[in-house]
Amino acid sequence: MKFLVDAQLPAKLCEILHSAGLDATHVDSLPDGDESADRDITLYADQHNLIVITKDSDFYHSHMILQQPKRLLLITTGNIKNRGLFDLIRANAQTLKALFNSCNYVELTNDSIIGHER
Repeated sequence: MKFLVDAQLPAKLCEILHSAGLDATHVDSLPDGDESADRDITLYADQHNLIVITKDSDFYHSHMILQQPKRLLLITTGNIKNRGLFDLIRANAQTLKALFNSCNYVELTNDSIIGHER
């Protein structure tokens, strides 16, 4: 299971995911870096079987309407300090991993994780 972290999320999130045993790449590593269009991020993620992690609702709409990206982790915590986000990921990494075995869309809120079945 591999993740692609969107531009509005900190690159350090990749380190947090790695420490939890999950592989992750930040969009900064793509050819256009944080200037990559959502469409390019989606295509890259789908071609490389990556789960897009984002706060951007545009990815949600694209996923729901077009099934692109194929797999999505939408973070709906609102404004949250990076430390709070990192703590949420650490605390829920194994649950996220388990949910993506049966779900292609997972939502992470401040106090819950919602898996949407395929």
